[in-house]
Amino acid sequence: MAVVDVFSALANPVRRRLLEALQEGPRAAGDLAGQFALSRPTVSEHLSVLRNARLVREEPRGRHRYYHLEAEPLSEVGEWLHPFEHYWRARMGALADLIDEENP
Repeated sequence: MAVVDVFSALANPVRRRLLEALQEGPRAAGDLAGQFALSRPTVSEHLSVLRNARLVREEPRGRHRYYHLEAEPLSEVGEWLHPFEHYWRARMGALADLIDEENP
């Protein structure tokens, strides 16, 4: 399978949830699959996409496969989002002002 770009990998909510689960540390594929109302082969396909995007690495341990988060490629997303940060700050500032007005 060809290398998948990070943005394509993150486009799917199941893959984002898998990455969130891996923030806590390495997890077995079966354990990850148990968090979804999807078949194990479907979750395995999502893990394969994440592996090809280099967002996770696979570690075989006996009959099990453990997945580890590889966060470095996410820096590409952060770099892309950085120019838009001032929009969020302005909106959050406006929200804070509105809350202050409503709750003197």
